[in-house]
Amino acid sequence: MPILEPPSHSPTTLQKVITTPQLWAIAVGMVISGVYFGWNYGWAVAGTLGFLVATLIVTVFYLTFIFSYTELTAAIPEAGGAFSYAFRSFGPVMGFIAGFATLVDFVMAPPAIAFALGSYAHFLHPELSVMGGAVSTYVAFIAINLFGMRESANFSLIVTLLSVVELIVFMGLVFPYYKTENFVAYNPPITAGGVFEALPFAIWFYIAIEGVAMVAEEVKDPKRTIAKGYILSIVTLVVLALGTMILSGGATDWRTLSDMDYPLPETLSVTLGKTSAWTGLFASLGLFGLIASFHCNTIGYSRQIYALAREGYLPRQLATLNQRFRTPHWALLAGGAVGLIALFAGKTDDIIVFSVLGAMVMYLTSLASLFRLRQTEPHLERPFKTPFYPWVPLLSLGLAVLCLVAIVYFNLTLSLFFLGLLSVTLVLFLWTRKHQ
Repeated sequence: MPILEPPSHSPTTLQKVITTPQLWAIAVGMVISGVYFGWNYGWAVAGTLGFLVATLIVTVFYLTFIFSYTELTAAIPEAGGAFSYAFRSFGPVMGFIAGFATLVDFVMAPPAIAFALGSYAHFLHPELSVMGGAVSTYVAFIAINLFGMRESANFSLIVTLLSVVELIVFMGLVFPYYKTENFVAYNPPITAGGVFEALPFAIWFYIAIEGVAMVAEEVKDPKRTIAKGYILSIVTLVVLALGTMILSGGATDWRTLSDMDYPLPETLSVTLGKTSAWTGLFASLGLFGLIASFHCNTIGYSRQIYALAREGYLPRQLATLNQRFRTPHWALLAGGAVGLIALFAGKTDDIIVFSVLGAMVMYLTSLASLFRLRQTEPHLERPFKTPFYPWVPLLSLGLAVLCLVAIVYFNLTLSLFFLGLLSVTLVLFLWTRKHQ
């Protein structure tokens, strides 16, 4: 049976400018806001101990997934990411499902981050409105991304480095105040239900690292750079996520942090005092982590829209590149418009869950593609091979199914909305394809 290839298109004009440090910065930058906020909502449903169990499960999943996903990205360095792998493996319908799920993942993450940015700004300057700051974020960073990938990658490197250094400083400041009795206090019994309900917020620690695949066409020497960027970034994120979460829970009464969008400045406010220079400085610099993620996720969603439009899955106008800066300007604007609608329509925790639903479906299609391509294209050049195949991807697949079932069970309404939206758009896609 012949291998299906995506529809033909003119050669891409995206520039190959991204180096290993820049790729690490984009990967970590896409995710790092998840260390600043969002995960703490998991404490509200499972306590610190139940959420720690959820986080360890999710950490194992992401480690196994990234080692599996890197094989696909290095072998097929295309801007479509999971869409390209699924199309090549299973054909246009699975390609559409993977592309839709990836879009939900990356278009829904920026609204949650923008709202957190607005909340941080309001924390610093109460006269500023949260929503005004969030909308301003969209306008500013869509504009920045219009000026070219080299500029965007350099900006990502700077703000991501600042964010990582800031989190290390945070852990150093909080460490003297850490007490294990604080971390374990006031906890409900650890139950499977509590752990499962907390999984989406543990996933928020790492979600979007897979977005590296969407800039793969713009990477220099992808055969070597992609694997290095992925592995360095996942190790960085595991250390930052576990360190920040455990130290925050042990330095304060964690219950006061479980329902806010700025848990880290509040932790310093409690431990060092609101008048401490470190508290004010961290709250100000904390914007860098959110900025890094918003900026890098904007890169991610724009490249996904561009790739889908280039292959005819979305209006081809969205694949138009700016002639001067060679950036997908219509894709940037379209994704921004959808994100703004979500920003005004949803709550942070609901937006996080919806984004996570998209991510989990995308992870499942990608892992299925890995197994399929090993069968159908054994001679495909694979610069990086998944270690201990097939056991590592099988473990990742099992954990992905577990996470998706748990998320659907505890978020049935949002899950049905996701399924309904996927079904409607898939029917429209099939009808359009039939009548072309």
